[in-house]
Amino acid sequence: MSTDYDLDRFDSRRSSVHATGGMVATSQPLAAQAGLSILEDGGNAFDAAVATAAALNVVEPTSTGLGGDVFALYRTADGEVGAMRACGGAPAEATIENVTRSVQEREDAVDWYPESRGYAVDDTGDDDLEMPFLGPHAVTVPGTARGWEATVEELGTLTLADVLEPAIHYALEGYPVSEVISYYWQGAPRLFTDDHAREAYLFDGEAPDPGQIVTLEHLGESMRTIAEEGADAVYEGEIGEAIADEVQSKGGFLTTSDLAAFEPEFLDPVSTTYNGAEIFELPPNNQGLIALEALNIAEAIGAGEHEYDSPDRVHAFAEATKLAFVDGHHYVTDPDYETVPPLGSKAYARERAAAIGERAIQDPAVGVPTKAAEDADTALLTVGDAEGNLVSYINSRFAGFGSGLVAGDTGIALQNRGASFSLDPEHPNRLEPGKRPFHTLVPAIAKFDEDDWAAFGVMGGYMQPQGHVQVVSNLVDYGMGVQEALDAPRWRYREEGALGVEERFPNQTGLVRKGHDVQVLPPVMFGGAQLVRRTGDVLTGATEPRKDGQAVGF
Repeated sequence: MSTDYDLDRFDSRRSSVHATGGMVATSQPLAAQAGLSILEDGGNAFDAAVATAAALNVVEPTSTGLGGDVFALYRTADGEVGAMRACGGAPAEATIENVTRSVQEREDAVDWYPESRGYAVDDTGDDDLEMPFLGPHAVTVPGTARGWEATVEELGTLTLADVLEPAIHYALEGYPVSEVISYYWQGAPRLFTDDHAREAYLFDGEAPDPGQIVTLEHLGESMRTIAEEGADAVYEGEIGEAIADEVQSKGGFLTTSDLAAFEPEFLDPVSTTYNGAEIFELPPNNQGLIALEALNIAEAIGAGEHEYDSPDRVHAFAEATKLAFVDGHHYVTDPDYETVPPLGSKAYARERAAAIGERAIQDPAVGVPTKAAEDADTALLTVGDAEGNLVSYINSRFAGFGSGLVAGDTGIALQNRGASFSLDPEHPNRLEPGKRPFHTLVPAIAKFDEDDWAAFGVMGGYMQPQGHVQVVSNLVDYGMGVQEALDAPRWRYREEGALGVEERFPNQTGLVRKGHDVQVLPPVMFGGAQLVRRTGDVLTGATEPRKDGQAVGF
């Protein structure tokens, strides 16, 4: 890899971006420009969100793609707060028994556990077999194309063809690869053992260097087909046939019937208040309840009352987040299959808060709320327009290029979201036909006042809800500006119980004294973040360079 870009160094001197006509903030400058061009041409924030997401599929293919899912949280110009979920489920034939038997029978099953990539797999299942992290059995129905189409048709003003045009241009005419994306792309040669994947995303067998101009012709042609025929091309046409054929040829169960049955949903968000602000998140099967529970516990113990640089502040927030993760990872699943308890209630948070003391909890137990009647890649964007629409939009395949499978000559890399299922038949998130897995993607909306709203999100698997907690607290408790709130050094509670911090984090010794297993991690482990805030008629955008982020407005 011929680059001297140091991902372990972080030194932001960015200012917030202000505008009145429109604002786009995302993790890649060319994608941000694609969304801005749609706003300048008369589209609204929802049109621009889809245009930006589609462009990210091309210019940041290491994090997102048509083979994944997409979610939105938004506030419309007339004041409605809503959500969109385009998340597919497991194939109809994907039972625990079928998947277990299929993986055991395949001699190359071990290929889907690439230790060199450092990914964890579900450890709650059968003693002898876990849900594969990669490969055909991890592929669930992709929701992206239907989600894009539904967003434009229900909330936008332009056509799907209009908003896909910038992405098609980048894919077919070429674009220069940016530094961070090149860095992540370097792992693809190890992942891509299949000819379809190597042909689509490698160049003479290698990942591109920074500044190298690349075209993604197969992906561009697929997007052109979708622009002409609509999302039906993916779910009922030739693209869908290629997706099903790819999975089945590798031993998986996804069929064209599974694809044809998929529809996105518009649903009500879940919310809570935190020290005067109202925070809106997606309901299960997402991590939104984890963020809400953590905020409620943090409020109950006064976490935001500590001095910002004190270890007491981080200890309090980290312990609140730890308890929320333990609960969320046990209970959150597809609500159509299992009742999810009200983890976001204030009353339950007060119960959980009683477990937090001066020392770190070493083995937190799952809470027992009253029943109601590690590292991944993601692309997030936020958009605001002059009319008052705000949207947080998030699109991902889970682990970088997803399952490692690319569907025929479509250029569409298929997600590995099914890896989040458990093979334990007693676990709430157990694998079942048609069921949607536990999902990490959580866009968010915040209301600070009647005329002061923000669309925001933090990328990176399990970093997402705890990133929400930190950004919200920075804004609400400590009065930070939007760029400052994103730039501030972060912590992250890790699955094995450690507390990761950035090198520039203050008072690490104080956290050790409180019993935390402190790990100093590089900035890229703490996700990127994007935020667009509308105060009156002024839009303020921010993004931070833990990725190649850019906020642009006019």
